[in-house]
Amino acid sequence: MRTELLTPTEMYRADALAVQAGVPSLALMESAGRAVAEEIVRRYGARPSLVLCGPGNNGGGGFVVARFLKTWGWPVRLALLGSRQALKGDAATMAARWDGPLEEVEEVQGAGLIIDALFGAGLSRDFPAELAAVINGAGCPVVSVDVPSGLDGLTGHPRGASVKADVTVTFFRRKPGHVLLPGRTLCGEVVVADIGIPESVLQEIRPRDSINWEIRPPQPAAERHKYGRGHAVVVSGGPLHTGASRLAAEAALRSGAGLVTISGAREALAVQAAHVSALMLSDVDLSKLLADRRKNAVCIGPAAGVGADTRDLVETVLMSGAATVLDADALSSFAEESGRLFRLVKLGVSRPVVMTPHDGEFSRIFKRVSGTDESKIEHARKAAQLSDAVIILKGADTVIAAPDGRARVNVNAPPSLATAGSGDVLAGIVTAMLAQGMPGFEAACAAVWLHGDAASRHGPRGLTAETLLQSL
Repeated sequence: MRTELLTPTEMYRADALAVQAGVPSLALMESAGRAVAEEIVRRYGARPSLVLCGPGNNGGGGFVVARFLKTWGWPVRLALLGSRQALKGDAATMAARWDGPLEEVEEVQGAGLIIDALFGAGLSRDFPAELAAVINGAGCPVVSVDVPSGLDGLTGHPRGASVKADVTVTFFRRKPGHVLLPGRTLCGEVVVADIGIPESVLQEIRPRDSINWEIRPPQPAAERHKYGRGHAVVVSGGPLHTGASRLAAEAALRSGAGLVTISGAREALAVQAAHVSALMLSDVDLSKLLADRRKNAVCIGPAAGVGADTRDLVETVLMSGAATVLDADALSSFAEESGRLFRLVKLGVSRPVVMTPHDGEFSRIFKRVSGTDESKIEHARKAAQLSDAVIILKGADTVIAAPDGRARVNVNAPPSLATAGSGDVLAGIVTAMLAQGMPGFEAACAAVWLHGDAASRHGPRGLTAETLLQSL
């Protein structure tokens, strides 16, 4: 799978670099239009088709689509938004090669298929809601060129309104808007077509964003013993709130950590003891427990309680030198003291720290970042740079970001993961990856992918946090 994600600006650069390498821009447009037409023919039987063309290069590609479909015997109508005289460059050249009539864009009656080539990923103004409603209400399949018109290819959010496509054909690489929500839903199935852009352009562009795809955890060597696979520690909540930490601890054990200890007060551990077998329990003071350097990864936060006690425990963990996962209450406890949390993280630069907020927790900790209208990728990236931690910004389109600017968007998580306790399981998987020696960003990426994969293996119905553990 081609995992790199190119922003609209980076895609423009890819086109320019291809031209510099000797690929004519007109050939790129011809190849793009033909790729869309071939995908249409592969999927649909010949039917009355309406190609909607915009005033830019996306519209120029639409003229190519219409020409090929007409040549192959399809009944084709073409509608242009604006005048033919206003077209420029390659789009004007492709329009000149169309020998059929032009219609009004709003006239979609009688179409058995609509090809949306109105606007591409770099749309700079709002798309009219009335036009989107006409296209979406036409009652026939819609194939969009590059992105559904109105969709911002960078953020995945509509500019005003958006066409909803059944299939989107894009070129060379996906854009963030194809995988971030709601863009992922608005695009339908995304097909990436090769139009002759050399792969070598990626070396020049060096994209920072990619799809999170099938990252495997470390495989234990035959001669390694359990301590060689790491010793994870999960901090328990109070006696009435032990389930979340237990889920995290069991997930860590199932995900490859050699040993897992639940740390907490004796009253809470008495409850834990009634439920666990392979997990170890310790009521030793946390700072003394972590003085044993074999305990190399700690998860704190699941049902830990919000307040000063949790803040103090987080400080103990971060000062211990162990790799750390900060989840749930460990984050919310610093809602009014985020600066203190970031300072604590930065004091121990030799060990990775991974934060796993959902949207609400993120907005509480990263107030000055979450209030912007930037993409979810950019929110996570700025939060990682601000905190010096790896950020897992959870959701159906989870984003993982590193302080060095790298970011990945996860695409394998099924809707069934929206269930109580699944976040605790994810925190435990991350902890296991860290315990086994993976760097922070790679550990987070592997854990998020494994989390989604385990849910997919279970199937769409009846998933709970407990059955998710079994799938691991």
